Amino acid sequence: MRRPLCRAEDLPEGGARGFRFGSGPDLEAVVVARKAGALFAYDNACPHLGTPLDFLPDRFLDRGGTHLLCGTHGARFRIEDGYCVDGPCVGKSLRRLAVTVEAGEIVLVDQRVRLRSI
Repeated sequence: MRRPLCRAEDLPEGGARGFRFGSGPDLEAVVVARKAGALFAYDNACPHLGTPLDFLPDRFLDRGGTHLLCGTHGARFRIEDGYCVDGPCVGKSLRRLAVTVEAGEIVLVDQRVRLRSI
C-alpha cells in the first residue's frame, strides 16, 4: 500500500517530520528525515521501550541536527541508517521504511503488516 505523506518541499534539508495514521492498536507512526538530499523513514518507536521518539510534535533531532533523538531516554540514532550510537539501546536500530518522491509528494511505500488472531 502506498500512502502520501506530504509535499517534498514541506520537508526541508536537515529537517524531520512525523506522521500518524489510525488509532488504538491500528496506530502507525512514522518519522521521515532529509539529510544530504536523501530521505530516510523509520517507525517512530524507540527500540528500547517502543516509545515515540518525539516528545513534542516534529521534535526528532538533537540540538546539532545530526542525529534522531529519543525524547524519552535520550538515545541518539544516525539519520542515515537508524543505528543507535548513544543511550540505552546502543547497537540496536530503528525499523527502516521505504519512501519515494512521486509527483512532488513524499510517499510511504513500505507498510507494516500486522498479524491478528481470529
